[in-house]
Amino acid sequence: MAVSKRLLLARASMVARGLCSGLELGSARGFASEQEQQQQQLLLPLQRSPEGRNHQWVFLGCPGVGKGTYASRLSSLIGVPHIATGDLVRDELAASGPLSSQLAEIVNQGKLVPDEIVMDLLSKRLEAREAKGETGFILDGFPRTVRQAEILEGVTDIDLVVNLKLREEALLAKCLGRRICSQCGGNYNIASIDIKGENGQPGMYMAPLLPPPQCASKMITRSDDTEEVVKERLRIYNELTKPVEDFYRQRGKLLEFDLPGGIPESWPKLLQALNLGDNDDKRSAAA
Repeated sequence: MAVSKRLLLARASMVARGLCSGLELGSARGFASEQEQQQQQLLLPLQRSPEGRNHQWVFLGCPGVGKGTYASRLSSLIGVPHIATGDLVRDELAASGPLSSQLAEIVNQGKLVPDEIVMDLLSKRLEAREAKGETGFILDGFPRTVRQAEILEGVTDIDLVVNLKLREEALLAKCLGRRICSQCGGNYNIASIDIKGENGQPGMYMAPLLPPPQCASKMITRSDDTEEVVKERLRIYNELTKPVEDFYRQRGKLLEFDLPGGIPESWPKLLQALNLGDNDDKRSAAA
C-alpha cells in the first residue's frame, strides 16, 4: 500500500485529537509457545529470495542498542533505504528550520518528539523515497508508541519487526561512548564494555569501534548523550515503547533478537536469525 503524506498527517491529527480508536492489546499470555512457529512463517519469503521484494521492516530497541548500525547494514544487503527518524530530527535541527528551536528543547531533555512532528518529517522522507523510485524501507526509531504503530499500520503493511535487546548496563556505556566525526559524519564508539558473567548469565565483551586516524581529532559527542538524558530516554522507552513490542508480537510480526556482544559476534547471528546467514558473499558485502 502506498504511503501518502496526506493520509499520514490526517491519521496523526486524528490521533492527537483522540478520534482514532485504540486497539485492545489484551494479554500476551500463551503467546510464547506459538512465537517460534509464527516467526518461521513470517520469514518464509526470505528463505526464497532476499532481493527484489518490497521489504517494509521496522527496527525496535532501546536507545543505544545499535538499531542504526544493524538497520543500515541490512538496508545495503536487501537493497532498501534505511530511514532513521532520529536522523530526520537531527537534520531538521541542523537546518535551523521553523521547528528547530522546539525540537532542540525536546531532544535535549530526552523527551519523545510529538507524533505530529515525527509524522510530518517521516512523510516528507517517504515521499522523497517514492520520487526516487526506491521500494521498501527499514524504519529505525519509529514507531515508539502504540499510537504511532496504529497510525503506521493504518497506511502501510509492515512485514517484519526486529526487536534488538541488550543489557541496560551495556546500553548506558554504549550511549556515553558514542562519537561522531564532525567532518565526515562517521559514527564510532570509544566504550570498551567487559561485563562478567554472573547469576547464570554469560559474560559479554564489546570492543570499541575506534575512528580511523584522519577522524580521531574530529570526534564530537551528541548533545543528548549525557548520563542524565540517556537514563531518561531509557525510562521513557520502558514506559511507552515496550507496549509497541506487545502490539507487534500479538500480530505475529515480532522477531526478538538478543545481541550476544559487539558487531563481530552479533552480525552473523542476526543474519542467521533472518535466514540471510548462509551466503558468505552477502555477509561480507554488507560489512
